[in-house]
Amino acid sequence: MKQSVSRSASPRRTRTIVLVSLAVLGLAGAAFVLWRPLMMSAPTCMAGRWHGCFDTENGVLFMMLAGLPLAGLVVWFLARRRRAAGVTSAWRLSLAEVGMVYGTVPFVWMTTMPGSGAGIVPGRVSLVPLRDLVTMGPIGIVGNLLIFAALGFFAPMRFAALASVPRILALAAACSVLVETAQYVLRLDRVSSVDDVLVNAAGAGLAALASRRWWRTAAEAPSDQPRHAPGLAT
Repeated sequence: MKQSVSRSASPRRTRTIVLVSLAVLGLAGAAFVLWRPLMMSAPTCMAGRWHGCFDTENGVLFMMLAGLPLAGLVVWFLARRRRAAGVTSAWRLSLAEVGMVYGTVPFVWMTTMPGSGAGIVPGRVSLVPLRDLVTMGPIGIVGNLLIFAALGFFAPMRFAALASVPRILALAAACSVLVETAQYVLRLDRVSSVDDVLVNAAGAGLAALASRRWWRTAAEAPSDQPRHAPGLAT
């Protein structure tokens, strides 16, 4: 019996190590590529100035990377509370909750930054599919893929109702439509494009496929409820 338990635990431990290693390598690679532009905004951000930090893409990315230790601490705190309450899959649920928020909000913030003609230039809409895709360039395409990637990756791990690629695609598309609508209504000097919605949804779908092994199933739905010891129920 102990041998079977140890054998089942070993693959899970291996998958966890592989996942963490890939995440660390990905962050290290991103930091290497973005090191110089991020360091340009570092003095302003470290001085606590809004202008030049939170109103620039480099500044937001710098603060996102700098805040990773704090995000990890929040994951640890939530997981510890869940484990103390007897909740199963405490680490997965906590990581998914923090990951969804921490990996999505900064990118949405960057997409809603006003341009130089904000409030002056009228809202622009592009409803012809694939017309703007050829003008995005590699950086634009990658950026649009990442906006809701964290949502697509972690949401199925947290909510059994979202453990489906079509549902993730629909959720990401709906969120993207809200962002594009806000850009138009608030006159942020940005183009509200259907291609942005398509690429945003595609990024979430690809991320969901990458986390499929850790999706939460309907059978696990009660697992976030505390387990009570036998004989203590009233």
